[in-house]
Amino acid sequence: MDTFFDDWPFLSQLALVVFLLALSGFFSMAETSMLSSNRHRLRAMANGGNAGAALAERLLKRIDSLLSVLLISNNLINTILPILVTGIALHLFGDSGFVLSIATLAVALLIIIFSEITPKVIGAAFPEKIASNVGWLILPLTYILAPLLWFINNFVSGLMRIFGLQPSTENRAMSKEELRSLVLESNRFVSNHHRNILLNLFNLENISVDDVMTPRSKIEVLDLSRPIDEVVQQLETCYHNKLPVCDGDSEKIIGILSVKKTLSLLGSNELKHQDFKALLSEPYFIPSGTPVLQQMQFFQENQERLSLVVNEYGEVLGLVTFEDIVEELIGEFTTSFSSLSHEPQWLADGTYLASGSASLRDLNRLLDLNLPLDGPRTLNGLILEELEAIPDHDVSLRIANIVMEIVQFDEQGVKTVKLYKPAVSRDI
Repeated sequence: MDTFFDDWPFLSQLALVVFLLALSGFFSMAETSMLSSNRHRLRAMANGGNAGAALAERLLKRIDSLLSVLLISNNLINTILPILVTGIALHLFGDSGFVLSIATLAVALLIIIFSEITPKVIGAAFPEKIASNVGWLILPLTYILAPLLWFINNFVSGLMRIFGLQPSTENRAMSKEELRSLVLESNRFVSNHHRNILLNLFNLENISVDDVMTPRSKIEVLDLSRPIDEVVQQLETCYHNKLPVCDGDSEKIIGILSVKKTLSLLGSNELKHQDFKALLSEPYFIPSGTPVLQQMQFFQENQERLSLVVNEYGEVLGLVTFEDIVEELIGEFTTSFSSLSHEPQWLADGTYLASGSASLRDLNRLLDLNLPLDGPRTLNGLILEELEAIPDHDVSLRIANIVMEIVQFDEQGVKTVKLYKPAVSRDI
């Protein structure tokens, strides 16, 4: 060591110190970037032809060997640096306790700043970019240090077995909540519209057909017991593709009529009710509470587009179509929005006039609210549940931090409600 300090110029010694600091910083940065990198993003980069990303993904599959290489290299350099800097200081300024203290403090600061904090911050800021480049320098070290890695990894594995700790050899699958968080944080790469579609897809498994169906009171039914001219007039003015059909009893649906198939009959002067019955297809009934995803699968497998929702007594509660489910994913693409109008939303004075029959889900989506969805499905039902009675005078109440003023009511329930915008809306 004395020969080194005597024969090597001071600038060469200083250059060696700087080189070791940089090398230590490199290993710290590599460690942080590798551990912070998004595996799925690295895989996407590798599939796109980035060889460095493919190498990084390969190294991360053996995380024990990767960490051993980086930690051994970094700690070895950090052990040599204090000895080297202290030796240079003592050689230049003499052997004294003061010089030794200053040298120790100086090398500690150098290691903390240039070998730890700075490279780790850089590695965490650009994980995938750095990880896809540093692998080319780390890979040779895994072969050079292979015998040492074998001994250390087996020693560590033995210690873990002694303490009853068994590391999992399988890649941990990403949970639904983790995937949801990734989607929420993808606003820099995915448009808001596409991000909302992905988020709606997560919510579908918690939604039943009752949440998306058209209620029984709003279903247009064709009654074949009416005079033929009234039937024809209804078909000519109908804006639906398919209509549920009854024969006198509106609670008993006898079939589904395709309006398009009736177009060839409407010009006939000898049209009879039986002609329409001949075009009926068998109605498909599904029980209340059927999951939306299950119903979508049925629509796809059977090439159906419409089902009637019934309760345990066989009474029709509503109608659900394939389009209703698609709208849950991509948003409204029809001219209606239940009992709500798209414009305006909140008025200038911070109020909104809603129908009592408005869907709570639609209100939440349109007005950015957080009304509870685990009970009644309409605003009228929510208010009646809260009041536990049909109001007989104007009432104001607060539900889910929303002030509501009943504007219009009758003996059957609440007809119109004025909503007041909350101070802070929920975040989507």
